[in-house]
Amino acid sequence: MKKLLAGMALLMLPFTAMADDISEERIKELVLETILENPGIIFEAARLFEEQQQANQAQAAAQVLEAEKDTLENDPNAPVLGNPEGDVTLVEFFDYNCPYCRRVKPELEALLAVDPNVKVVYREWPILGEGSVFAARAALASRNQGKYEEFHWAMMELNERAEEASVLRIAADIGLDVAQLRRDMNAPEIEEHIQTSMRLSRALGFNGTPSFVIGDSLAPGLIQSDQMIQLVEQARAAQ
Repeated sequence: MKKLLAGMALLMLPFTAMADDISEERIKELVLETILENPGIIFEAARLFEEQQQANQAQAAAQVLEAEKDTLENDPNAPVLGNPEGDVTLVEFFDYNCPYCRRVKPELEALLAVDPNVKVVYREWPILGEGSVFAARAALASRNQGKYEEFHWAMMELNERAEEASVLRIAADIGLDVAQLRRDMNAPEIEEHIQTSMRLSRALGFNGTPSFVIGDSLAPGLIQSDQMIQLVEQARAAQ
């Protein structure tokens, strides 16, 4: 740290009285000499910069969570599983073509099996192509027939890519009226849900699926049931 401060002091020379006595070219030479003699300065500066970036991102995410808490947890246009009256809310941003989202299915089921007081809000976030968009629209449209949960779990067990043909096959298999489903997929509230998911994910700094919001914690990526349970307990204790 002392070496870093020494290097930074040299960088500040143009803003001191010494600027009258040392040319800009000489200052650059001194800075270069310092870096060559103490290359760790670069790594230390990079580390401090990364820490500051992470702190800034955490602060920004906290502000978004505070501002968007009601939308994240209580959006009537978002499907809810688990306990709708649960005291802790878990929000999952996912894509049906994401292999990690499929792998998280048993982890989430394990959480719900041991904790009946968790509310799960699903944010359809189709970012992996047209098949993902079709699947998301179909899933959201299945709510009109009261089969979102059944359709969702069936899609998460799909052993192939979610495309129009496979999505409609799943829909027919679970007893959905496919003709009605196709009509309902174009409803404005479905587009609104997807666009809200896009907006929220960007604001929270998520860059892939699955990504979770559990209470006031962000958990991007695949997480295990024990991690979910721990975050839920932390959120519950913080209330």
